[in-house]
Amino acid sequence: MAVSVMALVVASTGTSYAAGLIGSDDIRNNSIQSKDVKDRTLKGRDIKNDVIGSNKVRNGSLKARDFKEGQLPAGAQGPAGVGRWALVDASGAIVSQSGGFSVTAAYPTLAPMGADTAGLRANGNVYINAGEDLTNNGVLAVVALQNTVDQNGDAVTNGRAAGADANPEFSGEISAAMCQPNVVNCAPPGTGNTNHLVVSPRNSDGSVTTDGTRKRFYVVVTGDSSDRG
Repeated sequence: MAVSVMALVVASTGTSYAAGLIGSDDIRNNSIQSKDVKDRTLKGRDIKNDVIGSNKVRNGSLKARDFKEGQLPAGAQGPAGVGRWALVDASGAIVSQSGGFSVTAAYPTLAPMGADTAGLRANGNVYINAGEDLTNNGVLAVVALQNTVDQNGDAVTNGRAAGADANPEFSGEISAAMCQPNVVNCAPPGTGNTNHLVVSPRNSDGSVTTDGTRKRFYVVVTGDSSDRG
């Protein structure tokens, strides 16, 4: 009879009875398992002050969402982005960019035609100030197609004209490099330093572009650009 009465009391009082009368001394050591704890019922206060130590938590079982914001240390800084870019039109003007570029000289004529000088050779190039020392950066350039410009007057701008070099709107050559005295000499005043880069668009046959055949292009400076300040 006594056991029956006790069972009835426990059943009727529920968790309030258990919370008030069942303590740590009433539970056999190492007998409680994960399945005995209802999901998402433990709170931070239940495991503070070393009541439940790290040895009681299965390795790899906790997730970031189980920690309060700010409790987890920040990770290492990720890798730097790809770099910066600019779009230069056929006149040599920057029409769009991610920032930091300016044109120092666009297709300059620095010597009379027919004179084989560095000044004349500069006529086919665009010289761009990158706003930083490019010594530890890469420099890339690519011709940008322009299918709304008829460069050779054949009324075909979709790149489908038959024949070699028949689609100048889609073709061409281009090279780019950092200006560096005795390696890549840059002729226009103020460009002979590693803050400048030179881009040389060419026709498909390698000849120098002129008005009407000049290419618009993208230029990209790779690396973290951390020395821009």
